Amino acid sequence: MWEFAPYLMTPIVMFGAWLTGTWLERRHFEDLLRLESGSRDVLAITVEDLPEGWEVERCDLVVGNVVISQDYFKRVAASIKGIFGGRIRVFEPLLERARREALVRMKERARDHGHDTVINVRIETSALARARGDAKGTAGVEVMAFGTAVTLRAGARKQVGAGGGVPL
Repeated sequence: MWEFAPYLMTPIVMFGAWLTGTWLERRHFEDLLRLESGSRDVLAITVEDLPEGWEVERCDLVVGNVVISQDYFKRVAASIKGIFGGRIRVFEPLLERARREALVRMKERARDHGHDTVINVRIETSALARARGDAKGTAGVEVMAFGTAVTLRAGARKQVGAGGGVPL
């Protein structure tokens, strides 16, 4: 019986890694919902030029960045998928979590500096760490959100349409 123990350890460890990674990912998504609801007072939009009627009191560059790593089980699953090609779905939640976290952090920085709007929002990504010594395989990703934080004069935001967009 004990001679099979080494063969059982790998699947047990992989299953444990998968369960732990899934639980941590779910918990991060729940935390993001809470953080996003707390940052709704800061508008973040991608327009490069200010809409007509917006009067800016002051502005600053704001940045929010995050580095997130994928769990080992999902890295293995992505490596297997990479052999056959196609969409690597196990990385999609990683990027979504990183993107949302970076935006929340950028909006928090804007609020900390007294701003109520961030315009010209941009998002950059980069593979930050390598999973293997041969510089192949991604262990982590950095996502950086940045934009121009502005403080608008009283009443200027009322021209923004529902959903945060500027009415056409």
